[in-house]
Amino acid sequence: MTSSSIPNTLQRHQFAALAPGPRLLVLGAVHGNETCGTRAIERLLRELEGGSLAIARGLLTLVPVTNPLAYQKKQRQGERNLNRNMQVNAAPANYEDRIANVLCPWIAEHDVLLDLHSFHTGGVPFAMLGPENNAGDIEPFSHAQAEQRMAAHLGTTRIVEGWMTTYARGVERRRKEGKAGAPDLLERNYGVGTTEFARTQGAYGITLECGQHEDPRAPEVAYHAILQTLALLGMADVPLEVPKEDIEIIRLVDVIDMEHPADAFTREWASFDRVAKGETIGHRHGGAAVLAPDDGYIVFPNPKAQAGNEWFYFGVKSDRRL
Repeated sequence: MTSSSIPNTLQRHQFAALAPGPRLLVLGAVHGNETCGTRAIERLLRELEGGSLAIARGLLTLVPVTNPLAYQKKQRQGERNLNRNMQVNAAPANYEDRIANVLCPWIAEHDVLLDLHSFHTGGVPFAMLGPENNAGDIEPFSHAQAEQRMAAHLGTTRIVEGWMTTYARGVERRRKEGKAGAPDLLERNYGVGTTEFARTQGAYGITLECGQHEDPRAPEVAYHAILQTLALLGMADVPLEVPKEDIEIIRLVDVIDMEHPADAFTREWASFDRVAKGETIGHRHGGAAVLAPDDGYIVFPNPKAQAGNEWFYFGVKSDRRL
């Protein structure tokens, strides 16, 4: 790819009501092959520009394609994963660093973030929730109640928590074991994506995984979530639906890395497949079994992970209540 063909602008659309209110940012295609958010935002733009929907208060910012290079390539990333190590870079080393230098100030201008994603294996949509209120050193936070309410109203029946603490646990294990070959995965900040960065700026937000990449229902899930967020924040004349019944909350507790390209799962796992304590999840290249440490769930399985990178996460039923 020539330098002239690399996208060099990032486009946002803003609708500012004359009445004051919350500032909401909605992102699509942070990963270039996850286009459900893009399609949903395009649909919303048509309605806003055509007058069938109006912003009554506050500021709505829409970014249909947050990673233009990855989107152009129709793949997850351009030169690196944009949704990791989210920060302003004094000396940007790649395309995503340059995007982050534009995106981070945009995130900091807002009160609430909705980041729309999809996933590569099968499964139902789910929301990624931040921590409970705390003053710890991993992810201090003070807007848990507002964020929980937002997660409950996005229309999913599954919510996942514990990302940053689990990621930090993986970092500490890699450092202790002297793992080489994945220097980014030895840095705790590498686990910081859009919503984690938003929390450092005094905002709150949800990453919504709207379904499998090619699922035709995923753009509808994303569109519904945007409308419900607008309704919840009182930004548009949209009915606020009641949360789904029996919302399941799963807490991530560990991350298991692929150690060798020949490491293999016992079968084609999907996110949130249940496993029993002691059940065999996969085998290392030398034949050693990888067993479930407890009754729980396989989360984010990646059979194509590179050696030294995250192979899958392990989750358990959470005691948290919305």
